[in-house]
Amino acid sequence: MGGMQDFGPVEREEHEPVFHAQWEGAVYAINRAMGRAGIRNIDESRYAIERMDPAEYLASTYYERWLDGEIRSLLEKGVITVEELEQRLAFFAERPDAPATAALPAPLPPPAEPFRVPLVGYEREPAVPPRFAPGDCVLTRNTQPKGHTRLPRYARDKRGVIEMVHGTYVFPDTNAAGLGEQPQPLYNVRFDAAELWGESAEPGQTVHLDFWESYLLPGTSLD
Repeated sequence: MGGMQDFGPVEREEHEPVFHAQWEGAVYAINRAMGRAGIRNIDESRYAIERMDPAEYLASTYYERWLDGEIRSLLEKGVITVEELEQRLAFFAERPDAPATAALPAPLPPPAEPFRVPLVGYEREPAVPPRFAPGDCVLTRNTQPKGHTRLPRYARDKRGVIEMVHGTYVFPDTNAAGLGEQPQPLYNVRFDAAELWGESAEPGQTVHLDFWESYLLPGTSLD
């Protein structure tokens, strides 16, 4: 919800379990299986969730949002059809206590050998040197892009200072839209809290955000 107000405090649950219900673990497994199979990348996954109906998003739990996004990705990628989805939903609506395998047209194959999903790196070799260096003043773009972006609304048209150059990384805006990785330099940018939140900010506080180069313009001193 990045910076939006009036949604109340974050409720912390003491001794919170990894999953609150068995179906949540199944959704997690689907998510990992889709990534392993190369059906979609992490940015496409985030963008699929972002396209939920806003009212449904706010009324949904964490894994309900994951499930909605995974269904959307599977339909868009052609892995399943709307008809297949509707048939499966109707099957379990009539048999709510049936095991998940009950609707399969054939038995499952034997279990595969244990497999550890490898960590996927997103750093790439730089094609051009970074435009900015630590200590440079920058201004974030005031843009309202269509699609997925990692530039939150509360941090647009704000002045900050480059704290660190991370390297060159996959650009999520294009990666989510199927336009390729188009890697760019990635920076850690330091903002005065008052620059982001105005008079409601706590005095003397700073906020650090990671931003890709195309989000940034040369800025002026904060003094």
